[in-house]
Amino acid sequence: MTETGDAVEHWLRGRVPERGLKPKAAAVLEVLLSQPRRACFGSAADLAELAGVNVATVTRTAQALGFAGWPALQQELRARYLSSLSASDVAEHHEVSGSPALASLHRDLDGIGALARRVAEVDVAGLATAIASAGRTLVVAKGSYAAVGAALTHNARLAGYPVELASDDADLANALARLGEGDVLLAISFWRLYQSTVLATEQAHARGARVFVLTDVADPALVRTAEQVLLVPAEGVAFFPSLTPGLALAQAVVAQLAAVDPARTRAHIEAAEAQWLRLGLLHRQPRRP
Repeated sequence: MTETGDAVEHWLRGRVPERGLKPKAAAVLEVLLSQPRRACFGSAADLAELAGVNVATVTRTAQALGFAGWPALQQELRARYLSSLSASDVAEHHEVSGSPALASLHRDLDGIGALARRVAEVDVAGLATAIASAGRTLVVAKGSYAAVGAALTHNARLAGYPVELASDDADLANALARLGEGDVLLAISFWRLYQSTVLATEQAHARGARVFVLTDVADPALVRTAEQVLLVPAEGVAFFPSLTPGLALAQAVVAQLAAVDPARTRAHIEAAEAQWLRLGLLHRQPRRP
């Protein structure tokens, strides 16, 4: 078995309940282990046919492994599979007929829909509350993921909270040196995982900070020190992941954050707008009430 297959097998077998699986469910599991690519991109009916069972058994197997159903299991299975591939391999898996641009838009719409169905409001509120109560919050996001971190950081600071983005290793080292008890580290990572992001979560945890993760795959290296993990669909149609669902979740977190202390948020927004006016930053000045 390949290194990718070993990782998938370890993850799936680790989710099998202590009592084990019934024979038909075990047959489904064996297909997931032996043919992960077909399982990643096929339907529940395809998987059922390969395992010699019905679709209901596929659903029950997913539930026995700790998922709401087959779509949730397939999403994480596919994310784990794709995270092990190179950019060119990912592009090959995502060959589309017709317009790639429209395919990308439709994939993002599907991702937003899946996020809305699966994200727990209590988890979003938990992260927002942690940021609101933190002495400081450090957001770690590298590469294209920095776009999600930048949006969250900008709007959270506008709402009146001390949030900082570290998008390169020098910034990260300096920011980690200031992190301690009462602070929060939020790691944002999709598809392939940066080693510095993993090390940042470990260092922050060792320094007494609370660690939160926003990702598409609950990679053990990334989440072992996290008190909360928010899973986000991030599959695109080309050689790069979709950032749209991640950005949507970042916006949802800040919307929740702004509701923690509305008076504080309003005061900081008004102070910021007054400063924008003094500096003449806007092409068109907003009307005063």
